Amino acid sequence: MERLGVTETFAGISLPGHLHTKESLHFATTFPFRDTDVLIVTYPKSGTTWMQEILTLLFSDGDAGPARTIPNWERAPWLEQTYFKEALRDTGGPRLITSHLPARVLAPALQRARPKVPVIYVARNPRDVAVSFYHFHRLAKFLPEPGSFDAFLGRFLEGSVQYGSWFEHVKGWLGQRHPARVQDLPGAARRLGAFLGRAPSPETLRSLERHCSFAAMRDNAMANYSLIPREIMDHSRGRFMRKGEGRPGRRGAQLLRGSPLDAVKSMATCGRAVSACAPPAPRPPRAPLTVKWIWQPPMM
Repeated sequence: MERLGVTETFAGISLPGHLHTKESLHFATTFPFRDTDVLIVTYPKSGTTWMQEILTLLFSDGDAGPARTIPNWERAPWLEQTYFKEALRDTGGPRLITSHLPARVLAPALQRARPKVPVIYVARNPRDVAVSFYHFHRLAKFLPEPGSFDAFLGRFLEGSVQYGSWFEHVKGWLGQRHPARVQDLPGAARRLGAFLGRAPSPETLRSLERHCSFAAMRDNAMANYSLIPREIMDHSRGRFMRKGEGRPGRRGAQLLRGSPLDAVKSMATCGRAVSACAPPAPRPPRAPLTVKWIWQPPMM
């Protein structure tokens, strides 16, 4: 498969060359957003699929048809990836767009949009992110072999993994947030509906609970990446959606204990840990972005 072993570097961040080129990344930074677009932003393995499913159902008024028949990478394509131009549907309604890029890279394009494009930023406990990202490296052939978990954790803490530092990524978007501490799926949907001016009906909320649970997403071929060829994702080494929560094992738990990740239990402690571990953020954008910040609850 093309460029599986290639690493692309852009704005100081290493990214898998199978999915990104300098041209696709430059296009992302100059993309002409519409005022009806909705942008989902996450660090990898932080609840991206969960939010794609929630917003798909929110904008379809609970109709699960699109979520069950259209792959999520077509319903909410990645802005910076090579296939984005082909996948983006030129409709008159809202377009769901996804990105893993940091705020410092996307801010200029977002600031040019008038009125501001709503951004949904999803953060997840970094202990769980580190564990999930490690297993994803074992599955995805476009990412480097992770080696042992302790070696991978060291690189994750240093920010030398592909997609860069979790701490810097969160810190960049943290300064733009309208806080939202979400403990359940209906609560997330209601807050998102209020933020987007699209309050969900009781029927939509029931549909969200049925189709956006971890078990439902794990078994949905349109969301679980089982459609990706084995040449790109080695499904014999695991599943894209493993457990819905990070379980590092005894050795991993020992390594995490006492690390900067060990202190992150909530959105509030996330802010303190990020401030302590991330370098000073770049100068803030000229004008605040319209960002809703969601802390993903554990998905059992």
